[in-house]
Amino acid sequence: MKKFKIERTKSGLPARWEYGGACSNTGEVSIVSTENGQKKKAIYIKKSGHLANGNHALIIIEIGDFIIRSYQKRLDFWIQIYKIVSIEQEYAITELIYEFSNNQWNVEPPEFLTPAIEASKEKATCYHCRSPHFILE
Repeated sequence: MKKFKIERTKSGLPARWEYGGACSNTGEVSIVSTENGQKKKAIYIKKSGHLANGNHALIIIEIGDFIIRSYQKRLDFWIQIYKIVSIEQEYAITELIYEFSNNQWNVEPPEFLTPAIEASKEKATCYHCRSPHFILE
């Protein structure tokens, strides 16, 4: 189990930022998908202020959604896919379901997660990323 810090909207709904991007040789990102691997609608997209590799889109989260964390160093990826199992006041409680390291998965993720995984890899290699990569327009 891992706790992820969450935001709360003005109406009290739990939310999480899609954030991150790449520097010269490294990258780190976090994106959110539905329990079916689909894009979610952002309730806020940051368009000004510091954007490079920062917070880009605020997304309402629900139990069952996936949080996909990708890291890369010189295009060597480490990907962790967590499923949200509960939501507390300040945290999403998650379970690590799939992990990619040393060029292999611990358990092969289902095909429906492929677009989200590819978006996380794309964002993790996007130099000084300034926009979201996996949201409904």
